[in-house]
Amino acid sequence: MLARELLSRYLQDKPFDIVVEHSRHVADLALEVADRLTLPENDRAFIEEAAMLHDIGVCQVNAPDLGLYGSKPYIMHGVVGREILEAEGYPLHALVCERHTGVGLTCEEISRQGLPLPHREMCPVSLCEQIICFADLFYSKNPGRLGERKSVARVRKKMLHFGEDKVQILDTWLKKFYWK
Repeated sequence: MLARELLSRYLQDKPFDIVVEHSRHVADLALEVADRLTLPENDRAFIEEAAMLHDIGVCQVNAPDLGLYGSKPYIMHGVVGREILEAEGYPLHALVCERHTGVGLTCEEISRQGLPLPHREMCPVSLCEQIICFADLFYSKNPGRLGERKSVARVRKKMLHFGEDKVQILDTWLKKFYWK
């Protein structure tokens, strides 16, 4: 499988195991959504690959609890993932990496919060990007909670911390993806 090969090239040992397990849960939930929407097989294949690769950029971040000792702050893992996957020849997968943080980051938010990110829109645009971003909200990379799916209430509470507009995006996705 493409994803496993690429992940093993950039991650080893504990980080590899954590990212693969987390990403597998995200991919499975994203595929559930794709099935509810009866998306075509080519979209399902893309969703599975891109979901498996969405966190490849953690290979360069500093997150000791995950066994990662890179030089970049965690918030940069999406941008790093985009750079990696573009260099590997997967530009659409790369966009998923960059656009999957929370429900997305606007250029205005990046500037206002002084985030160490390029000043550009990083919000999921395509339906496939939105589905993967949505699925990622429900799973943590915390080694003790990898398989634990968060409740909608818990995800909503976390989104509220970032603003009511983020909760509105979540609620739109919940309706769009036929969630109960």
